[in-house]
Amino acid sequence: MKEAFVRFVFLLVCSALFPQSATKATSSQTSEWPNYGNDPGGMRYSSLSQINNANVTTVKVAWTFHTGDISDGKGERRRSGFESTPIMVDGTLYVTTPFNRIVALDPVSGRQRWAFDPRIDPTWQSGDGLTNRGVATWVDTDAKSPETPCRRRIFEATIDARLVAIDAVTGKPCADFGNGGEVTLRDVPGFHAGWYHMTSPPAVIDDVVVVGSAIDDNARSEMPSGVVRAFDVRTGKLRWSWDPIPPNKSANAKWKSGAANAWSIMTVDPERHLVFIPTGSASPDFFGGERPGDNKWANSVVALRAATGEFVWGFQLVHHDLWDYDVASPPLLATVEHEGKKVPAVIIGDKTGFLFVLDRDTGKPVFPVEERPVPKSDTPGEVSSPTQPFPVAPPPLVKQKYSADDAWGINAEEREECRKQLESLRLDGIFTPPSVNGTLSVPGNIGGMNWSGYAFDPNSGVLFANVNNLPFKVRLIPRADFDARGKRTNERIGEEGEYGSQIGAPFAMFRRPLFSPNFVPCIPPPWGTLTAVDMVRGTIKWQVPLGSWHEGLPPGDISLGGPIVTAGKLVFIAGTALDPYIRAFDSETGKELWKAELPAPGHATPMTYEIGGKQYLVIAAGGHAKIEQEPLSDALIAFALP
Repeated sequence: MKEAFVRFVFLLVCSALFPQSATKATSSQTSEWPNYGNDPGGMRYSSLSQINNANVTTVKVAWTFHTGDISDGKGERRRSGFESTPIMVDGTLYVTTPFNRIVALDPVSGRQRWAFDPRIDPTWQSGDGLTNRGVATWVDTDAKSPETPCRRRIFEATIDARLVAIDAVTGKPCADFGNGGEVTLRDVPGFHAGWYHMTSPPAVIDDVVVVGSAIDDNARSEMPSGVVRAFDVRTGKLRWSWDPIPPNKSANAKWKSGAANAWSIMTVDPERHLVFIPTGSASPDFFGGERPGDNKWANSVVALRAATGEFVWGFQLVHHDLWDYDVASPPLLATVEHEGKKVPAVIIGDKTGFLFVLDRDTGKPVFPVEERPVPKSDTPGEVSSPTQPFPVAPPPLVKQKYSADDAWGINAEEREECRKQLESLRLDGIFTPPSVNGTLSVPGNIGGMNWSGYAFDPNSGVLFANVNNLPFKVRLIPRADFDARGKRTNERIGEEGEYGSQIGAPFAMFRRPLFSPNFVPCIPPPWGTLTAVDMVRGTIKWQVPLGSWHEGLPPGDISLGGPIVTAGKLVFIAGTALDPYIRAFDSETGKELWKAELPAPGHATPMTYEIGGKQYLVIAAGGHAKIEQEPLSDALIAFALP
């Protein structure tokens, strides 16, 4: 158990209104899943109900497809993780592998129809390992014939920074797109191989394909630009670029930074012609002395005009981030009822555990948001933000402050050791800046809400989110001390954890979860939950533990991989870190109704579709690129009623 916990956390942290039915029906017996989140706004809702809360206990495996793409991380190749969510359009299922191969499958049998290999460099030194979360698609409605080559295109952004377009029917590159079917994404300010990569699917709207980027954390102050770009879907020509934090052009101003990149999933509103961008933290994550001010538009959700990239509005969830509080969750577009009115909204959460509900046209909060005073930094050269935004409703989905009295352990000795650790740290709650003497960062940098995101039922007005509750110790290490002792020696502060060099800043960084000597969390369980939020009232409807970390410990596992919700009154989710199951919960009560064991933990979001009158539930089960104690698999598994 000790090794599993150590490897899990240390490797994990390196680094217009839509229809009420979000599922497009193409015939009476076919229902698709055409986007990562099903509808363009990412509600992850399906109107299917063949599988429902009365019969889900009888669901069985319908087919399994093995991609063959696995890397254990030995040798030159990085370790792989299978985080892809397939799409289903025109009677074909499209899934990506950790090696960025795109595979087309028969959705009834799971048999391969074709595969496209972009031939990535598997030694690319990405902090995320070998990971890809899926594809996007576009149909040329001007095409003269359904047989026109590349009438439907499949787009993928690869880990080695390329955008590829292939024919959905044949799997061949679209020769008219860029250079033989691809365009480079490497021509950005500060580009460096291995620091800059792509893991999430592009977004397609108004004949442009929009891409962000993933940029490694904590390496240095000056990192590549987090620029967001849009390319013409037919030609691959660059249409526009938008930089969350434009480079400083003043010769007298002190400014070193980069990143603020959009590494998670973007969503779009075709009727308003808007694309919604979630952004991460500016670099480096844990010291901001070289990037004074709020650092807009890092840690934000931003609405851009799809055709031009024009900035329409932005809302910053965290000012001058010092905690790695990326907006990792995708913006979710839905119509919510508020004070008796239907409001087109953007629902956005982040690692703080806060949920914000914003007007889709203006970005103004639907539920009030207050700027409240937060703890000040005591680190020389750091000027932390005096306030941070707190939504009045809904309430935070995780606890945001602990004291020494909250120490927890599996026995009295463990509990006492945890109490001593808590007493040694600065315990001022959420938004307490990192310090040289040590700070408890709560929530930690892998939750509240991570890229797992959430699902929304437009009929009940309830949102479902998996959240993580694992505080971290964070210390800043003076540069001279860090450089003198070497990059990874435990002598610095006497314990094992993750070190970030933050080159160019006067402090390096150390962080690790708040664990007991036996590597059990020092705060009370559950450490991961599935939460239902009433978005009409702004209240928590129910909250239940999700999975279990280890036999003998209380329930509630850390999870990365999100939920979907269906008209069958079911929430489906896998995602648990050390618990290899996919589960179904009653959406009304939170009761767990069904679970099925997977060959490896399913760190992906499931999807569902109907074809031939039969509903299928599909999940990628392959383990995580940063959890070395997990088994690896290459299995894409479909479930259905017998």
